[in-house]
Amino acid sequence: MFSKNYFVTSWGIIGVGILIGVFAALLQKWGNPGNMGICVACFERDVAGALGLHRAGVVQYMRPEIIGFVLGSLIAALIFREFRSRGGSSPIVRYMLGVFAMIGALVFLGCPWRAMLRLAGGDGNAIFGLLGLIAGIWIATFFMKSGYDLGRSHKTYTSAGWILPITMLGFLILMLIFPQVQGQDKSGILSYSLKGPGAMHAPLIISLAVGLGVGFLAQRSRFCTMGAFRDLILFRQVHLLSGVMALLIAAFFTNFIIGQFHPGFENQPVAHTMALWNFAGMVVAGMAFALAGGCPGRQLFMAGEGDGDAAVFCLGMITGAGLAHNFGLASSPKGIGPYGIAAVIIGFLFCLFIGFTMRKKSA
Repeated sequence: MFSKNYFVTSWGIIGVGILIGVFAALLQKWGNPGNMGICVACFERDVAGALGLHRAGVVQYMRPEIIGFVLGSLIAALIFREFRSRGGSSPIVRYMLGVFAMIGALVFLGCPWRAMLRLAGGDGNAIFGLLGLIAGIWIATFFMKSGYDLGRSHKTYTSAGWILPITMLGFLILMLIFPQVQGQDKSGILSYSLKGPGAMHAPLIISLAVGLGVGFLAQRSRFCTMGAFRDLILFRQVHLLSGVMALLIAAFFTNFIIGQFHPGFENQPVAHTMALWNFAGMVVAGMAFALAGGCPGRQLFMAGEGDGDAAVFCLGMITGAGLAHNFGLASSPKGIGPYGIAAVIIGFLFCLFIGFTMRKKSA
């Protein structure tokens, strides 16, 4: 029988990475979009579309994986008595970091998880996104070294920590009350894509089961893609990185075995070939993730264990998805959106502003 702390060991987090990589590739085979078995940013964007927060008809679906991530983490936290309601650490800053993290990710067309999965599927454009992610995290570490601090979170009412998990449970109930109807883009109050990435999804029960499993295991292992590169840069530690590399390798071999590995730069699913903006978008996203203290997946997992600050970041990302698609900031397979360049520049300046001004001591 596994001990309580097994998943935080080296082999434990490697095992979690392998499981995530395998099931992310399989989710693609079961119906999710190409090289998008799991993408927290893309899936939160689809959730925003399902709720009517943006009008992009090709990316609207209440993704069960996102719901599962939060509820799976909640279950793990309750079982192992790690659910702790906390908050109050610069919430408005975290909210805006979430907004710009999403905008940067949608310029690239993927979160750190999808960057890994795109590479594992053969998409060479992901290399520029990963380099941008690492560069953004590297820039943020200079602020960390000079005293960057959003302030301490504080213990708060138990009910506060339940708000996002209950919200996600509510989303699941809405899916059951208003299921997708064949040939209709609207079911009750929810919107559904009839074509494009939003119309591609694995069966609800499979997606939810994988989401719950990933949420449970990631909460136990503290799995985080941003943290992997941050710890390598700051402390030369490879513990978290070993899990991320296990995800990449496992996804690659799974894709290769089931015929989903297609190397190249052109004609990759839900991707564009504008290398500079693939890089720059993820620079902004990487800075925002690092300054907020976790990648988008990790933020969902922390929200599931009662972290209200992480929940605020997640809500900021969903808001950012709405803004990105309503105002032409998000990219498409044709390239960057008409106002995406301006959004990347503003996001970069915002992250610099936060990094420079929220330090307890001078550089």
